[in-house]
Amino acid sequence: MSQQRFMRRGITKIFWLKEIHATAQTPTRAELSRPNATELTEAISDVEGWALTNEAIETPDLSSTFTSSIPGEDKAEDSSFTFYEDKVSDDVEQLLPKGAKGWVVFLRKGDVPGSKSMDVFPAQVASRSAQYNTGNEAAKFQVSYTITDPPALDVAVPAASPKPLPVHPDHPDDDAVDVTVVAAATVSAHDDD
Repeated sequence: MSQQRFMRRGITKIFWLKEIHATAQTPTRAELSRPNATELTEAISDVEGWALTNEAIETPDLSSTFTSSIPGEDKAEDSSFTFYEDKVSDDVEQLLPKGAKGWVVFLRKGDVPGSKSMDVFPAQVASRSAQYNTGNEAAKFQVSYTITDPPALDVAVPAASPKPLPVHPDHPDDDAVDVTVVAAATVSAHDDD
């Protein structure tokens, strides 16, 4: 199997969404945009958790010494982001106070419309705490989350919104588009002997 492998840094995007109105718990393109969505990617230093696991149930029986198992409860791991702390701004802190509810959205392969690489985690901020140290490193703080409902995994990234045609500054109310056709002439060179 041929693969085009990649590193998540520089490709994967992470968003915090305040609301999702779709019944399928997956965002539309409008919901994946401002002011509903805030991209967190550039502020994140480290990612932990954000995975769905299953606790298997052992099912041994008398006929064999092998202990078989069946799928049990699904569970989301404890999850967190470590953010760089901004010396001047507190935008991230204001966005993610303790108790804040929303959705964490991962675009694993970047913002590629139609790619089934979007994971959506309904989440609540459980805690936020500064990290203190005397080392030679940037100041950081950690935000821990609880996953409040089953996540939607491998969802298609919504289609990009069409961009409107540019409006002529002298005629902003014109709906028509002026098209000027210029005749093309074919010129050929002949050698004169």
